Amino acid sequence: MASTEDDYVFTRDFLDSNRCVPRGQRTQVTRDDSWPRDNPDMSAVSTCCTIFLTKTFGYVIHPKITNGGQIGRVADVGTGTSIWLLDARDQLPEQTELDGFDISLAAVPPPEVLPPNVKLQLWDVKKNVPDRLVGAFDVVYLRFFAFVLMNDEIPGVIEKVFQMLKPGGYIQWEEADMETLRFDKARPDTKTNNLEDLFKLLLVQDHRFKPTWAKKLDDLLSNAGFVDIERDTRDAPPHVAFQFHEVGLMIHELIARKTTNSLLSGELKRLLPAAIKETQNGAYGASERFVVIGRKP
Repeated sequence: MASTEDDYVFTRDFLDSNRCVPRGQRTQVTRDDSWPRDNPDMSAVSTCCTIFLTKTFGYVIHPKITNGGQIGRVADVGTGTSIWLLDARDQLPEQTELDGFDISLAAVPPPEVLPPNVKLQLWDVKKNVPDRLVGAFDVVYLRFFAFVLMNDEIPGVIEKVFQMLKPGGYIQWEEADMETLRFDKARPDTKTNNLEDLFKLLLVQDHRFKPTWAKKLDDLLSNAGFVDIERDTRDAPPHVAFQFHEVGLMIHELIARKTTNSLLSGELKRLLPAAIKETQNGAYGASERFVVIGRKP
């Protein structure tokens, strides 16, 4: 007789449902950089984010950029594990140079396994642009800086990207607009109280979880000298938004695991099981996502 007990080796919850995916981009959310740059769970989070964003927008590089002429060199600022660069490589000529930059390369694959046209380098976007990178790129790509930068740091980053671009080069910036965060329900009787409290808890701890600069990014690019600015705003279809939400729950678990704030850790551990239960009942957080592009004259 077969056993009636569930002998599945994983836990059947949001963590293991989203764990077994390729490497992805590390996202930094706490001011003390409290979660690991080489954590496989963080890689799972960010790779899933890449997949879902591609499903939402339908492209890796904005069509206006790829249709605008030859792309000889591309920079990925905040490359994490270089997943975006590797995706972009599939859509670009073999001779295109692809450079990834980050303040840590702990999460990237070994250089020996990377394609020959992909190079990864240490650089903090808050620091001055090295002379060798000034005017060097046709495209500079950024994403998920909402949880990394404070509002007053954004203009400085945009100025540095402007310096990195060749005349005629494009910036492409991708983010989730957390000011549009809402909690949807698959069924009317589903509760969302614990999910809402979970997100409010992080917002109190760090205001970068609700950045106010996202809606102003077009103007910020214009003020820096960019032209031909376009914004592509999408709301993911429910099935993608729900999966994206499940991946996002891993962020709370990672913070609870790594934070040195015992009160925060305790509250996260208290709320997370109840929030997972609400998710299993059909509740999920969703927000608009956007891509903004601009050209350097």
